[in-house]
Amino acid sequence: MHTSETTGTPHADPRHATTSDAATPYAPTPHADAPTLYDVLIVGAGPVGLTTALQLAARGRRVGVVERWPRPYPLPRAVVFDHEVARILASLGLADVLPTLSEPAEDYEWRNGKGETLLRLAFDDTSHSGWPFMNIFTQPRLEAALEARAHAVPGIDILRGWEAVDLAEERTGVRLTVAESAGDRPLRHDGVREHRTLRAAYVVGCDGANSFVRSRMRTPMTDLGFQYDWLVLDVVPHDRGRAWSPRNLQLCDPARPSTVVSGGPGRRRWEFMRLPGETITELNRAETAWRLLADWDLHPGNATLERHAVYTFQARWADNWREGRLLIAGDAAHQMPPFAGQGMCSGIRDAANLAWKLDLVLAGHADGDLLDTYTAERSQHLRHAIELSVHLGRIICEPDPAAAADRDARMLADQRSRRDPLAGLPPQTLTGGVVLRGADGAPAGPAGELGRQGRVRFRGRTGLFDQVVGTGLTLLAVEDPRRALDVGTVAWCERLGMRLLRITDTPTDDGQDDVLDIDGTYRRYLSNAGQRAVLLRPDHYVFGGAAHMDDVPGLMTAFRDGLIPARDPARARDRARQVR
Repeated sequence: MHTSETTGTPHADPRHATTSDAATPYAPTPHADAPTLYDVLIVGAGPVGLTTALQLAARGRRVGVVERWPRPYPLPRAVVFDHEVARILASLGLADVLPTLSEPAEDYEWRNGKGETLLRLAFDDTSHSGWPFMNIFTQPRLEAALEARAHAVPGIDILRGWEAVDLAEERTGVRLTVAESAGDRPLRHDGVREHRTLRAAYVVGCDGANSFVRSRMRTPMTDLGFQYDWLVLDVVPHDRGRAWSPRNLQLCDPARPSTVVSGGPGRRRWEFMRLPGETITELNRAETAWRLLADWDLHPGNATLERHAVYTFQARWADNWREGRLLIAGDAAHQMPPFAGQGMCSGIRDAANLAWKLDLVLAGHADGDLLDTYTAERSQHLRHAIELSVHLGRIICEPDPAAAADRDARMLADQRSRRDPLAGLPPQTLTGGVVLRGADGAPAGPAGELGRQGRVRFRGRTGLFDQVVGTGLTLLAVEDPRRALDVGTVAWCERLGMRLLRITDTPTDDGQDDVLDIDGTYRRYLSNAGQRAVLLRPDHYVFGGAAHMDDVPGLMTAFRDGLIPARDPARARDRARQVR
């Protein structure tokens, strides 16, 4: 879905576009008494950085978040997240907040310059993650909710107005030097900046396309050479009752490829491709914006132009996302065109994949090499998302009338034959990394699939699984899984914080670890997959399943072995003794 996430390069930073922002005096976050030693330091307090911090803090980690901007970014950028990301955000404690700052996408229609419908998608209000399939939102409101949550959760220090300026990897950690910052405005008259030194076991760069952390790594970048300039307009129509049909429109008109979509509750977004012969300066004027909006009967008298900015969309990624104790996530690791709506979504998935692995390594339950699976697993999804975005972009951004006519003919034929030209959204499966493998080396059974979420009743509470039972490592079985495991393995599971739960369709008072499957979501899934038990990872992906309860011990052994590389036999033997 082409809902611009502005993960490309802006030609002007709209952060300074508001008078109130410019009038606010600079004051860095007070931090004189803040500790200088952390488990993890995160550079960047955007959605990816805050999600990473919240997931680590929920596991008891001490996290410092360094952000050079004294105030949060005030204007919209990303406007879409999917059901998987909604589940991740809800698990951070935002389940009640998400419906107030987002709305289901409902539809997505492509039309050509003649007004013919080339494609129409209808999005479900529910999905197997338990949330609407696609959601439109306002990023500043999401970031405010994330930051408020971070301030409320013990273990997180947000250091606003401090810029990372140097780092050095040491034997047991990383030393990060930060300096007072006022963003890109002068700090004060004498120009002197206070510096502080922070230390952590790991540093995660969630600091955007021009990442400071990535600049200290030796990772090469792969660039697909796909670049287009688009004018992005965020508009608040004064008539809140005006109906927009379709709600989300892609206009594939070679005269001016355009996008008209929801910008979240009460907002709309327009995007216009820069045409040959147009300059960026000419395009990025308020007068140009209003001229282009006139076709939709919008003018300064009935709408507020919240933002106008020209972005260059790019398609590139870092080849390695970890180097020693340095890691990168979000735009620091990858940038993509917005045409599949996966930019911010990919960054949130990065956070969910990385946080639980960092926690296990910090706790000594896993070898540090577990962190190498972060790149292996996420780059698989990421490259597919970028390649899909580029594919859609080449369809949308066609400026040649003859080529556009050929495209229209193909898409109209696809529509008549009911072929889906958008088939191939990022696969919700993992083939590499920490998944159970069969004899052929491929994922076994449901291993690598995105897990389902349904409504359950647990210990007197009813709701979606994550909000009622909680998140984290979970062994879910149709019988009590403890009976299939020996005492040592149960103790090891408890040290890892793994839940051992029976899923049932019959209310019972026998066990406090029984989960009532209200709608049959889990038992139906297990039955269809031919499994009696599944081990779910904290990022909601399935590590693997057991077709028989007698297979559960082997499932646990395989997971343990995935945390300690086979090439380290001494540590593997020690860990095996702990399990026994």
